[in-house]
Amino acid sequence: MPKTVFYASVGPLLTLYDLDIEGAALIKRGAIGLPANIQYAWPHPARRFLYVVSSTGGPGVAGDAHFANALAIDQATGALKPHGEPALLPSRPIHTTVDATGQFLLTAFNIPSNITVHRLNADGTIGAAVVQPEKLDTGIFAHQVMVAPGNRTVLLVTRGNNAESGKPEDPGAIKAFSFTDGVLKGLASIAPGNGLGFGPRHLDFHPEKPWAFVSIERQNKLFVYRLDAATGLSRDPLYIKDTLVDPHGKAEQGAGAIHVHPNGKYLYLTNRTFPASPSGGRKMSTEGENSVAVYAIDANTGEPTRIQNIDGHGVQLRTFSIDPGGRLLVAASILPVARPDGSVIAAGLTVFRMGGDGKLTFVRKYDVDVGGAQQFWSGMVTLP
Repeated sequence: MPKTVFYASVGPLLTLYDLDIEGAALIKRGAIGLPANIQYAWPHPARRFLYVVSSTGGPGVAGDAHFANALAIDQATGALKPHGEPALLPSRPIHTTVDATGQFLLTAFNIPSNITVHRLNADGTIGAAVVQPEKLDTGIFAHQVMVAPGNRTVLLVTRGNNAESGKPEDPGAIKAFSFTDGVLKGLASIAPGNGLGFGPRHLDFHPEKPWAFVSIERQNKLFVYRLDAATGLSRDPLYIKDTLVDPHGKAEQGAGAIHVHPNGKYLYLTNRTFPASPSGGRKMSTEGENSVAVYAIDANTGEPTRIQNIDGHGVQLRTFSIDPGGRLLVAASILPVARPDGSVIAAGLTVFRMGGDGKLTFVRKYDVDVGGAQQFWSGMVTLP
């Protein structure tokens, strides 16, 4: 059976772990340092390279140096090493992905909201940026870029912002573009209510059916859309579901990362409380839910039914990943947070077993000392 490895970042350091499926364990093997704080990463479809975007910036900090890095993956161990020169990026990147052909690296930026496309050379190194012939509508506060199944449509998930301090709400939207040889052309803006009261963060696709599942961060909702060749997604969602046990709780909450089970029968989404102090603060309120929500997906309609909310054993579960066999889920919390009583919930890696019914069982948490940095990205790669 092919070997699957796990990576997790703390600041500019990217650590490799072996993944013990039977023991539900992570075994640390080594680490590599990048030029700046790691923001997100995505493997090449051939799984011989990992593309990592990094920045001297972070939440609430613009930074002054931003990179796209290609790393070669050792096929026996998963160890990483630099592969070619990093590409310079215009601002702090927030998400990156590779198209199905492995020829293009797409990167999303939140402030200002933007998207870039770089060619990938035949040897896996990062090539030149693709000049976009038309000015693109990239919305407000992009948070994710994804290439839809079929490789002909790109979706840019733009979160918008809540109203605060006398500033009105910034609307959210999912911006759809056609995608041909690296060139993007606007198709549609999917924005219920003109984007007000709609703050999408991430989406994922069903492995077989034409459905996209979207975590709505600012409203703590799950939306389901049908894929549409003309507009990227259906104009209106098929279903809207809650993500929290108590949708009317007092804590400031946000929905997070979202992934469909490899078998397409289940869906997983994180719920996060926000620290009481802004921009990476490390104090929390007494209320709120830091959990993984689990949904069963109706095979005929795509309707999700929430069947579990399980404690994530950490605050701010920013990323999580599922092994290809659907046996383990590992969630990463980004920073230590102090409870009101003065005790501290450490940043860490929480390991869950996945049952045949889709439900999760907590196995263990590995505390991670992040110092003054953040554990900002984590993910699995199955070696070829």
